[in-house]
Amino acid sequence: MAIGTKELATSELDTFEDQRLVEELRKAKEELFNLRFQSATGQLESHGRIRAVKRDIARLYTVIRERELGIRATPAPVEVKAKKSKAKKSDETPAAEGEAE
Repeated sequence: MAIGTKELATSELDTFEDQRLVEELRKAKEELFNLRFQSATGQLESHGRIRAVKRDIARLYTVIRERELGIRATPAPVEVKAKKSKAKKSDETPAAEGEAE
């Protein structure tokens, strides 16, 4: 998650499934813990990062709660269609040779 939180824009969060939102929330909380620890020990270089991560967490909680209330629609599951496989040229050649004889 970059300082600008481009990764967690609201339009991007709309495409995430519930499990991924929970996973992103877990990661953000872990990062906030690490940032606070660095701040306490004097090793933190960018204090603005704490603010950005807090906002990411709030954004994630908001999306999760809106989905629970039905305000925000959950993304439709994407069905993966099987690709049509083309016949190999090597398969076609022996059949053509058999007809030519």
